[in-house]
Amino acid sequence: MTPLDDAPQNDAPTCSAKGCRDAAAWVLAWNNPKLHTPERRKTWLACEEHREHLSQFLGVRGFLKDVVELDQWVQPEGSERI
Repeated sequence: MTPLDDAPQNDAPTCSAKGCRDAAAWVLAWNNPKLHTPERRKTWLACEEHREHLSQFLGVRGFLKDVVELDQWVQPEGSERI
């Protein structure tokens, strides 16, 4: 069981990795050029543990556009988290 002090807040952004509920520390901005206009950005959030895995998943497909620390992220107009 996780101590309450270590648990992410209910409204805190969480990691997008399947089954992970850890607090997000990174934003992975991406788009699928077959589906999205070049300026559109979709986002996944990642904890420290899953940042590299999720980045590689998007990168091998040519989708990854940027990786930014969550507290530095400025959401462009038209982007969305999935």
